[in-house]
Amino acid sequence: MNCRCILAGVALAATLACLSGGQALAQGRSARVIEADRIVAVVNDEVITANELRARVAQVEWQLKKQGTEIPPRDVLQQHILERLIVDRAQIQFARETGLTVDDAQLDQALARIAEGSRMDLAQFRASLEKDGIPWTKFREDIRNEMIIGRLKEREVDSKIVVSEGEIDNFLESAGQMGSEEFSLAHILLRVPEQPRPEQLARLQARAEDIVAQLRRGADFAQLAASYSDAPDGLSGGMMGWRPPERLPALFAEAVPKLKPGEVSEVLRSPAGFHILKLIDRRGGAIKAQPVEQTHARHILIKTSELVSEAEARRRLIGLKERADHGANFAELARLHSNDLSSSKGGDLGWLSPGDTVPEFEQAMNRLKPGEVSDPVKSPFGWHLIQVLARRMDVSQERVRQTARMALRERKADEAYQDWLRQMRDRAYVEYRTEDNR
Repeated sequence: MNCRCILAGVALAATLACLSGGQALAQGRSARVIEADRIVAVVNDEVITANELRARVAQVEWQLKKQGTEIPPRDVLQQHILERLIVDRAQIQFARETGLTVDDAQLDQALARIAEGSRMDLAQFRASLEKDGIPWTKFREDIRNEMIIGRLKEREVDSKIVVSEGEIDNFLESAGQMGSEEFSLAHILLRVPEQPRPEQLARLQARAEDIVAQLRRGADFAQLAASYSDAPDGLSGGMMGWRPPERLPALFAEAVPKLKPGEVSEVLRSPAGFHILKLIDRRGGAIKAQPVEQTHARHILIKTSELVSEAEARRRLIGLKERADHGANFAELARLHSNDLSSSKGGDLGWLSPGDTVPEFEQAMNRLKPGEVSDPVKSPFGWHLIQVLARRMDVSQERVRQTARMALRERKADEAYQDWLRQMRDRAYVEYRTEDNR
């Protein structure tokens, strides 16, 4: 997941959530107390309150209105958003249980980048939010949670994707047949449980077919996506953006070229659920590897655990950096101290292209000059010292294969993430609290 995209989207989402929360405070004191005390769902051992749900509904309605999208019926939208809150809460709980956190220093860096994107420094950005009635502490925690979910996806899904050399060979052989088109798509997903009952499948399929029928009668795709889609982009109208066919799931890549701009696909079935696609537009575009700057780097990784705290891992690396800065051999230090498989090679990671490593590692590595050693850097895998050995512009056949590998990883990751979310939702204990059983 691209970190910049996450932060940009989160900044708007969190801002709107806080604004809508501020609107709720304008109601009477007694109403506030009643709503604050009312629980609408229990997720494992935590609750979702009516205030949380109302704030998120107001946020999405505002966003859809700004996009010019007709707002779905309130009860439909509310139920859909409640399901999204449940899935997000389950992910945050799992991250916490497995030791995945975002510390204040990393959060502050992310907030500084968001402020920079708004052409303000952090102090100006905070003042601007507070002037609009947006609590700074709430905004910070919303950003932290979105960062945690992004890192959880990287750790639990992206890092486990394997692409074989045979798959790359097959991809390169068929790449010429794909042509050079790109497609602008919108998407609706009706997710199915991990072990669905026949009546559940029948009900979801009937709903998917009804949505297709509505779309073909002229219904607004973005409104139906916001009402029903379980995909991460559902609440923003289902827009996937421009994609070449090799960066689409195989199911989509087969269906999309048959569509004309404006057309809607039949209902497509995958292990994740039922899909509906709309082709917004298509355009030509070269699918080939462009020259990129590669970095030859090595690192020392200290993983955290019950025995090694964050502070201890960082302290060890500070000591190792001091030794490296005073002439100690970095490769030898890596062999003796690194918890990574690369330790046997002196921490050597070979030539790295953009996107080969997680954003935290890549950003720190890109700031280094050849021969320079970084300060300790935290990533989802632990704490690193990074040394850059050299840089080059690469246009080789290996780069072509690497481009293919990244395309295949992205295709697999989209499918794997949907499957992982489904499993996460099915494993969570969820109890709904309606007004009738308060």
